Amino acid sequence: MAGSAALTAELRSLYLDLTKRSLTGALAEDNDSILGGVRTAGSPSFKKRVAAAVGDLAQKANLEIAYKKPYDPTLRENGLDWPSRAESMIGLRRMTNIQECIAQIVADDVPGDLIETGVWRGGACIFMKANLRAWGDTTRTVWLADSFEGLPAPDAARYPADAGDRLHEQTGLAVGADQVRHNFERYGLLDDRVRFLVGWFKDTLPTAPVERLALMRLDGDMYESTIQALEPLYPKLSPGGFCIIDDFGSHASQAGQAVHDYRARHGITDEIVQIDEFGAYWRKS
Repeated sequence: MAGSAALTAELRSLYLDLTKRSLTGALAEDNDSILGGVRTAGSPSFKKRVAAAVGDLAQKANLEIAYKKPYDPTLRENGLDWPSRAESMIGLRRMTNIQECIAQIVADDVPGDLIETGVWRGGACIFMKANLRAWGDTTRTVWLADSFEGLPAPDAARYPADAGDRLHEQTGLAVGADQVRHNFERYGLLDDRVRFLVGWFKDTLPTAPVERLALMRLDGDMYESTIQALEPLYPKLSPGGFCIIDDFGSHASQAGQAVHDYRARHGITDEIVQIDEFGAYWRKS
C-alpha cells in the first residue's frame, strides 16, 4: 500500500508539473513575438501598433509573422515575460502557488469551490481543474469570472487609483469565453464543474450562485476590478481558504491598494505572503 501511495503521489506530481509547464509555455520555450499578437495588439507604443497592423494584414492571408527571441527560464519562472501562444502569463512560481494551496485545501478538507476573477485564456483555471482531477476531487466547481472583452475603462470618479489606466486599450487581453472553453477541452478538463460568469464583476459577482469558496484568485489589475471582487467573494471564503492577488506587487497602487483598503475596513490581519514580484496571498484564519 505504501508503494502504491508513493507511485500515485509521483504520478500526480509529474502530471501537474507537465501541465503547468505546458500552460505557461515553459515546456515549448514559447518566446516568439508575433506581429498582431498579444504583445502588440492595442499597445500604446506607436512601433507596436504599426507591427500589429502589419501582423493583422498577414493574418488575413493566413500567414503569421514572428521573430524569435531567446527564451529566459528565469523570466518565465517569475512571470515577467508574456508568452505569445501559452494559455497563461502568470509564470511557474504563481502556478506552483495554486498547486500548493489546493494541496493544503485537500489535506485540511477546507470546504468550498475555486474561482478566478480575470482569466485571460483560462490557464490558471485549467490548472485549478487539473489539480482537482489529480486529487480525485469531483465535488468542487471551478468558476471563471471575466468580461471576456478585456478590462473596463477607468472610472476615476469612483476609483481615483485607476486614473489614467490604459489596460482597456490592450486588445490582446480580450479572449472570448468560447476560446477559453476550447482551451479546457484541449486539456481534457471541461465538464459541468467548470462554470463561467460572463460580464463585468460589478454585475456578475454580487449575485453569482457561489455558496462557499476554498480558493479565490483575483487577477483584475485595477483597483475597481479588485475591490469589486473582494467585496462579494471574501465573505464566502471558508476559514483555512486562500485569497490570492495576482497583481498585488505589479499594480501596487491599484490592486495592491484595494487589498490594503479592504483588509483595513474589515480588520483582516492574516499575514500577506509574497509569491514573486507580482503576486501575493494570505490564508483566512
